Amino acid sequence: MAKLPDTILTNIFTLKRGLIECIDDTTAIEFRLFEQIGETAETLPELEELQNIKERLLSSYSRLYNLLLRVYQSQPTASTDMLNLLYGAMESGRNSLDASVASLQDIQRNWN
Repeated sequence: MAKLPDTILTNIFTLKRGLIECIDDTTAIEFRLFEQIGETAETLPELEELQNIKERLLSSYSRLYNLLLRVYQSQPTASTDMLNLLYGAMESGRNSLDASVASLQDIQRNWN
């Protein structure tokens, strides 16, 4: 079984938690906007953006989950290519999370 250092695992699980919490925040904002104002010409771009944010976050979360499982199923060790994919997914997930948080803040400012 391939083993990753504890620091890498901690980073992955922290990132996955951030992604799932941001998915929750995105869903809550989408629900509030739809409930308070509805789907109008003014809200439609933000509602679509919220849907896109969720899809990106879900994709990042799923990719991390799948690659981590594949690394731990590798015998006797994970290949360099597999590890590079995992590290790339971590970086991409972090970038996606940071961009999503910024977009959510903008949307909230626009509608509060």
